[in-house]
Amino acid sequence: MKSTPRAAEIALLLQFIDEAYEKKAWHGPNLKGSIRGLDAKQALWQPAPGRHSIWEIVLHAAYWKYAVQRRLSGAKRGSFPRKGSNWFVGQSSKQKAAWKEDVALLDAMHRSLREAVAGLPRMDIHQKVPGSKTTYATMVYGIAAHDLYHAGQIQLLKRLQKTA
Repeated sequence: MKSTPRAAEIALLLQFIDEAYEKKAWHGPNLKGSIRGLDAKQALWQPAPGRHSIWEIVLHAAYWKYAVQRRLSGAKRGSFPRKGSNWFVGQSSKQKAAWKEDVALLDAMHRSLREAVAGLPRMDIHQKVPGSKTTYATMVYGIAAHDLYHAGQIQLLKRLQKTA
């Protein structure tokens, strides 16, 4: 079957978000790779009071995957599984299960985002998202960049943690 230009664009957008999140890429660790093998204690560590922990970054990334998915699909606000938005500070549970649940939440939000991106062929991805100044394509590029930014931040926090 012959690929249409729009299908090729969607495939490229999916490749961007997957490489930034979990697929092998030339740039080194992606977001999921940056948290692989961490335990709850490592995820809770903060370099200084008032600075974000890896756990907080993971919840922040999950929230923004949700927010972009919601904007792409036109869904209503209010269905993110954690109370609050953007930054979820004050995470204090050191239970292994709670950390694993939040990593699983990040995975689930990536899957939902992926489904929303895959569903974009019915519209022009170069049009602005309703209620936004950004196009569908730019929003998807942005969430991929967001994952990579935080992957780098997590890598730095892990390095700092070893010297603390």
